[in-house]
Amino acid sequence: MLPEILPTVAHPVARDTFLIPTLAADPGGAGVISSNSLVIRGAEPVIVDTGSRLVRDSWLATVFSVVDPADVRWIFISHDDHDHIGNLDAVLDLCPQATLVGNWTMTARLFGDVELPLHRMRWLDQGDAFDAGDRTLHLVRPPLFDSPATRGLFDPTTNMLWAVDSFGAMVQGNVLEADDADPDLYAGTFGAMNTWNTPWLEWVDTTRFAAHIDETASLPLDAVASAHGPILRGERIADAFVRTAALAAQPALPTPGQPMLDQLLSAFDPSTSTAA
Repeated sequence: MLPEILPTVAHPVARDTFLIPTLAADPGGAGVISSNSLVIRGAEPVIVDTGSRLVRDSWLATVFSVVDPADVRWIFISHDDHDHIGNLDAVLDLCPQATLVGNWTMTARLFGDVELPLHRMRWLDQGDAFDAGDRTLHLVRPPLFDSPATRGLFDPTTNMLWAVDSFGAMVQGNVLEADDADPDLYAGTFGAMNTWNTPWLEWVDTTRFAAHIDETASLPLDAVASAHGPILRGERIADAFVRTAALAAQPALPTPGQPMLDQLLSAFDPSTSTAA
């Protein structure tokens, strides 16, 4: 019972930096949700997150259309959610020269369920950095996160931020740039997608949260890519930070319940619906 997966190709975010998109159409017709990864193709190529196992073949094909697996030197995992580590085992096998950048937290959380190659790992957290040959990549805590393991990446050679699960929003189709997104759909889903993923926003101190947001908002950003939203450029970047700050101390929006489940079930198999 899978949603329709739209065909995609690697999409340039910045110089030598490519979005690896997965776009899934909502069966209810509300829009399209993304689950993206990233490839930085520099002197020492970096794969940033490894997508979902559900789309393994297409995801691997897209990644390795950008970079030869033998050339990959780094695999950066932002955190331990399934849509960020789904193809990690395959990537480790296919990229024998690569070092896995994780941290203690994700290693501890995955222990007993996912075997990580400790001898191929480096444990780095926000505030740390690593040298990828022609650039130094800085680990930052993104504005929003749903795992204590989460770290984003800032590349000062291109002024690109990998914001992980921040800035989620639906788009109207095979759309990867925020400038091409339907403005009403983007604005109408931004709040829901970000509060559903981080319901703790309801209880945060607005002043302290604003200071946290400013740590990344103050970076010299030309492009922001994320796992569940379109690429932000120009004024869209500041707008996304403002929208995120406005979510602090606001009641979390209710998540979809049984009516939505019935709708999803009937979209795939009408005989499975429990609706009266």
